[in-house]
Amino acid sequence: MKGSRLRSIQARYTIITTALLLVILALVGASIDMAIRYRIQDDVFGNTERVASQWSALVRIGSIPNPIPVTAPVDLVQLVSAHGVVLNSSRQAMDMAPISSTRPPPDDRFQQLTEGSLMVMAIRVSPAADSPVVYAGLEEPAILHKHHLEYFISAGALILLALAAWMTWCVVGRTLRPVAAIRARMSEITVSDLSLRVPIPSGEDEIALLARTANQTLARLEEAVEQQRRFASTASHELRTPIAGLRVQLEEALLYPDDTDPRETIRGALTASGRLEAIVNDLLQLARLRAADPAPQELIDLGALVTEEAAQGTGMPVRVHAATQVWVRGSRIQLIRVVGNLLSNARRHANSCVGVSVGLADGKAVVAVVDDGVGVAPADRERVFERFTRLDDGRLRDSGGSGLGLAISRDIAHAHQGTLLIEDSPRGARFVLRLPLSDTRPPGSDPEAQPGGTGKALPPSRRTTGKEPASKESSGKEGIGGKGTGERSVREKGAGEESIGEKDPVGWAGHHRR
Repeated sequence: MKGSRLRSIQARYTIITTALLLVILALVGASIDMAIRYRIQDDVFGNTERVASQWSALVRIGSIPNPIPVTAPVDLVQLVSAHGVVLNSSRQAMDMAPISSTRPPPDDRFQQLTEGSLMVMAIRVSPAADSPVVYAGLEEPAILHKHHLEYFISAGALILLALAAWMTWCVVGRTLRPVAAIRARMSEITVSDLSLRVPIPSGEDEIALLARTANQTLARLEEAVEQQRRFASTASHELRTPIAGLRVQLEEALLYPDDTDPRETIRGALTASGRLEAIVNDLLQLARLRAADPAPQELIDLGALVTEEAAQGTGMPVRVHAATQVWVRGSRIQLIRVVGNLLSNARRHANSCVGVSVGLADGKAVVAVVDDGVGVAPADRERVFERFTRLDDGRLRDSGGSGLGLAISRDIAHAHQGTLLIEDSPRGARFVLRLPLSDTRPPGSDPEAQPGGTGKALPPSRRTTGKEPASKESSGKEGIGGKGTGERSVREKGAGEESIGEKDPVGWAGHHRR
């Protein structure tokens, strides 16, 4: 069916081209025929008029010989009286009846006539009523008389038409040949084998670009399918573990009711179901991010958001050093999720405290979350952002995690045209989120981002309000690394731009954890 459609395209283009060319050739042929015919007739009548004019003048002075001498090509000359009697003629017209019975009127003495196969010039000698008429005739050329000219032009047009149709058929067929090859290869590609690629014709025409684009699309599709397969395999494995544990606990409670504490069994089942719920929720969040589901966009003061989020939760105290008026545009819920994931991760792996700083660097908003744990080995810095990846240290500190938090955080950063990386730190792990600054700001806001916060530790249970700074000391604890040591400063750069300084809020070395 597809092959017939492909051939029909070739036939349609050939028919359309042939029809258009037929109209053009018909118009051109008619024009050529008229031009040639006019030129031949003009030459013939010019010769006959010249001869007839010569003998008409001699008739008026009465010195015309008998018979009338003529020269080629005009050999038929007659002098005919007003009564239709041949008074004199050339030798070739001596035995002929009058060449024509048409007499030019007195007011139009010169007339061009066609009598059968003769082309005749008739000249009335004088306006007098009994004036004779001189006729000079010439046999019409055969190319005009027998339509040889039309036959010749038609034959040439048909030859050109057939040649054009054949060339169009061949050219269109050659053009569509790569399309047929691409179609044949595409029909061989299935979801179980996406490694095949369509052949790319030589050149840089549209079909070659189409083939390259198709191969790029197939490569992306193959990568996406492979990622989905790996994801499905990993997800099923991660889900199997808590499901198996829950099943074992429930079966043990049924098989050994006297040896099993119901409260402990229920508590263990709740723990397993909580882990399942966390994994399912994170999988749903990942699916939404990968589907590019647009989230509501709003103008966000990143420093205020980080300061408020740092005051939530329990665990290690958090030292915040945030610049104010660092405006970005994005989804508040998603950015809170990123900051919350980074803070939760840092709290799990910190030994004493966590540091967070917000500022500007290279025209971007920068959020750095640093802890004083054992750090992440350089070889694992990209692997920890993969889905369901949990290093040994992370499993020991929190066995109930889903392993999707950092993957979700990086996807959210990419959805906001930003980046999330692990960078070098003197001690512990340093997660750095970079987001593009917003071009617009709320009315009345200071266009220059100013350093804010005190750099002191926030107890994780403290919630910030609009009436008191979120960075105030409330627990009495000093910063990490001794009194006042390791505090991150936000330095001004150029015209109001700030960057993360050399002194981190948590300044330690170490590269082995998670």
